[in-house]
Amino acid sequence: MIKDNQKHLNRMQVILDGCVVAISYIIAYYMRFYSRFADPNDVKVAYSAEVYFKALYFIVPCYLFAYNFVNLYASRRTSHGRSDFYKIVKGNLIGLPGFIVSLYMIQVSDFSRGMLFIFFGVNIFLCTFGRLVIRFILQYFREKGYNLKHVLLVGYSRSAESYIRRIEDNPQWGYVITGILDNRVPVGTAYHKVKVIGKINQLQEFIEQNEYDEITITLALDHYDSLEKLVSISEKSGIHTKFIPDYSSLFPSNPYTEDVEGLPVINIRYVPLTDTWNKLIKRIVDIIGSLLCIIIFSPAMIFAAIAVGISTDDSIIYKQERIGLNGKPFKMYKFRTMISQNVKDEAKAWTIKNDPRVTPVGRFLRKTSIDEMPQFFNVLMGSMSLVGPRPERPSYVEKFKEQIPRYMVKHQVRPGITGWAQINGFRGDTSIKQRIDYDIYYIENWTLGFDIEILFGTIFHGFVNKNAY
Repeated sequence: MIKDNQKHLNRMQVILDGCVVAISYIIAYYMRFYSRFADPNDVKVAYSAEVYFKALYFIVPCYLFAYNFVNLYASRRTSHGRSDFYKIVKGNLIGLPGFIVSLYMIQVSDFSRGMLFIFFGVNIFLCTFGRLVIRFILQYFREKGYNLKHVLLVGYSRSAESYIRRIEDNPQWGYVITGILDNRVPVGTAYHKVKVIGKINQLQEFIEQNEYDEITITLALDHYDSLEKLVSISEKSGIHTKFIPDYSSLFPSNPYTEDVEGLPVINIRYVPLTDTWNKLIKRIVDIIGSLLCIIIFSPAMIFAAIAVGISTDDSIIYKQERIGLNGKPFKMYKFRTMISQNVKDEAKAWTIKNDPRVTPVGRFLRKTSIDEMPQFFNVLMGSMSLVGPRPERPSYVEKFKEQIPRYMVKHQVRPGITGWAQINGFRGDTSIKQRIDYDIYYIENWTLGFDIEILFGTIFHGFVNKNAY
């Protein structure tokens, strides 16, 4: 069964991590004292190699404890490699200072600190690389039909459909949904080939007749009166049980919960960038980043300005009203890419493929995103950020806020030149609803590291826009 496989896999991972920690330490020792970069005049005889290597008896279990403390050995079937990397870094940030403090406590003053810092970097790299290799191996076998986790859904609802779609889109997770129990939908009804196989009151019967690795309760909102009973039946069976609320669209993807005298209170919307410290960090990065981008891309902007000036008799820089932070309007700068037109004609429609209003020079600037570069000045002045949801025109904001749930949440942060939606392909003439889903995910899960990831994503595959007309 998958439970036993997971248990063996976790044990194997602990052993492998212990080996990687030891190997990283040995590599760091030889890099510090015997590599071509080592100082030949360095005193390395304060302690013998035997003393250095005896320290492994303490370091290896200490690091394994730190990794367990940061929850690195939890099932990562549906997690991203980025999550493992962050946990490995956290584990090392606990392990290394802990070892250094221990050295001071036992009055060992000549232990090479340089070697320990080399070990810190090497260990993070090797642990991350090793886990990526294991992840790819497991994904390969799961896609071939091995190491699968069999799941029974209890309740047909929007959350059930969403869960099925995600499982179908990610076969590397190794989940197999064996069926759905529901009282309202007829037996035999299928959604993406997953069928309703019985009634909810048959849960006990299905548990006894089948071997499930997981039961996921996906009741519709009006069936929550039976939730407590279903959880009781599932847990009595010893099967791991999950609950996916049917009102998940109302909650953030990473809920922020407060404890009010033992009563859990879920905040409907948690936005990390409402925190003063987070806002300050992001603003500092925006100022430094926009200045660097203005300097680096100045040749491209000069070229664009000359090309636009030659191809049009109108102004080179085009200012368009957009809606920004807290729903306030601002003027967004772009290189002019279209022929001059009055405000009413401009607001009539999106730019479409082969739009006659776009100039030949403008078409090139749009495809390469050079037309967006004047927005670095918007970032410098504070009306925009390097990373964030793309701002929209006032008329479209009025339209979309009535049509698309949670649309206005995007205005709780500064709009950006690039964003999570954009590097995932939702630029130009693409689905607004899907774009908002990505924007909401970014807003709820913001970290400085996430911004850096998006900026790198923009560099590698975000400049050329196939949907820009």
